[in-house]
Amino acid sequence: MNTTLPTLADIRAPALTQALQHKLNNKTKPLGSLGRLEALALQLGEILGTESPVMDQPQMVVFAGDHGLTARGVSAFPSDVSWQMVENFLAGGAAVSVLARQNGISLTVVDCGVNHDFLAGLPAGTQRPGLLVRKVAGGEKGTADSSAQAAMTAAQCQQALQNGRDIVKGLPGNALLLGEMGIGNTSAASLLLARLTGLDIEVCTGAGTGLDAPAVVRKTAVLREVLAFHPQATAPLEALAALGGYEIATMVGAVMQAATERRVVVVDGFIATSAVLVAHALQPLVLQSCVFAHRSGERGHEFMLQYLGVQALLDLGLRLGEGSGAALAWPLLQSACTILREMASFESAGVSEKSETTPVTAA
Repeated sequence: MNTTLPTLADIRAPALTQALQHKLNNKTKPLGSLGRLEALALQLGEILGTESPVMDQPQMVVFAGDHGLTARGVSAFPSDVSWQMVENFLAGGAAVSVLARQNGISLTVVDCGVNHDFLAGLPAGTQRPGLLVRKVAGGEKGTADSSAQAAMTAAQCQQALQNGRDIVKGLPGNALLLGEMGIGNTSAASLLLARLTGLDIEVCTGAGTGLDAPAVVRKTAVLREVLAFHPQATAPLEALAALGGYEIATMVGAVMQAATERRVVVVDGFIATSAVLVAHALQPLVLQSCVFAHRSGERGHEFMLQYLGVQALLDLGLRLGEGSGAALAWPLLQSACTILREMASFESAGVSEKSETTPVTAA
């Protein structure tokens, strides 16, 4: 599959990194005593290219799509829940809606391919606040059943990627928080994890929306069948088209565009990380812009994080998705930036630094 992808440059400037580390080391605290918050502050300064980073107009984008594979019984919930939850997001009643509102984060829902017409009955040209309809051509009802054919065509995959890039180009601010909705999308994420890392599908597959143990076994068998049906889909974009979802493909494009623009990308859980997994396979430097919000309770997420060599900020046993974990982690990013900008140095506060002690020797 041929597609034009943005070129990423290494954002780490040695002089800035050194200045950021020096600034952190000279705050009024024992060296390294703020732990991983210091590493986060350093990363945010590197991404935004400044010693005094400010998180500006954060944008939570929830990418939604349906999956034909749900016809094989891989989810505990019917696919209608996808569009019903989109309506819940728009009404402000979902977990991510509440958390975004609490934290002053703008929330946009993108219909990437939900089997529902959210504009039905409205006058032509009407737009609903908080909703972007970016259905992929021919994918208005969601992806195809990947156990019988590719989830999407190469052209549809490219369109989804472009949609993601265009969405980010139109957003204000310097931070993108990833969310998603789509019954069946834990299956797509598990498939991508298995294919792109070589892990057995059994260790990549979990309960999703709440399957019991026998149902997880059945789900795993279906996913193994899907992988066997697409043996040639090994390159990142081929795997994405054969096994993924419209919302995941759109997220891939969004992640790559955000990294190109040096926005901070706050990655939610299992599904959002599967998009980063694909983006990383295409452009490894995207990881420099990504902050991983939490380690999901979904089984495969830990393996994704290990494969990417990253550590999540939180571990709360979350497995809701929607971007809920990204919203919960957001205050930590704000705190890291505030520490850099506002915490006094030893010199400015007139506080004595750690003394250089002389070793005591025996008389």
